[in-house]
Amino acid sequence: MSIHVKTPSRLHHTAYVTRDLEATRRFYEDVIGLPLVATWCESDELFGAVRTYCHVFFELGDGSALAFFQFEKPSDQELFGPRMPPSPFHHIALNVDREVQDGIERRLRAAGYSEPKMYVLEHGYCRSLYIEDPNGMIVEFTYDDPKAVTPEAARARRGEAHRELARWLAGDRASNNTFR
Repeated sequence: MSIHVKTPSRLHHTAYVTRDLEATRRFYEDVIGLPLVATWCESDELFGAVRTYCHVFFELGDGSALAFFQFEKPSDQELFGPRMPPSPFHHIALNVDREVQDGIERRLRAAGYSEPKMYVLEHGYCRSLYIEDPNGMIVEFTYDDPKAVTPEAARARRGEAHRELARWLAGDRASNNTFR
């Protein structure tokens, strides 16, 4: 029996700390093409101290945003900065169509990006362009294969999701990616 729970309508924003807001702005606005739509400069009492920071938002097509903080004090920057070890498995993935992905890839190459900072993985069900941003964060621009994202395919994946997870957790490591 499934209980319907109202879920969030969309991502509002996802936020990260940056050491260089201008390098971050150039990357996301000038190279990737996301418009800078808000800049908030603030001082708040946070975690027992007054902290001053600048918070910027780069808009995605659905109105959600990638946001970045830069703190005034280096000690705050270190306290709240990235703590995860560098890994391609810590990333944000943004949905794009093939034309947008191709344009981003061309602009990245023109800006001097190449492996290992930029690479492509063909997953079969999607093509993923990965790039390391000026903060060391991995951003993935994903183009779904139209054959893999039909309503029928989505229903099948949803219907199999719990069974496939249980299979994996039980030790069966066989691939279920029929698109490769």
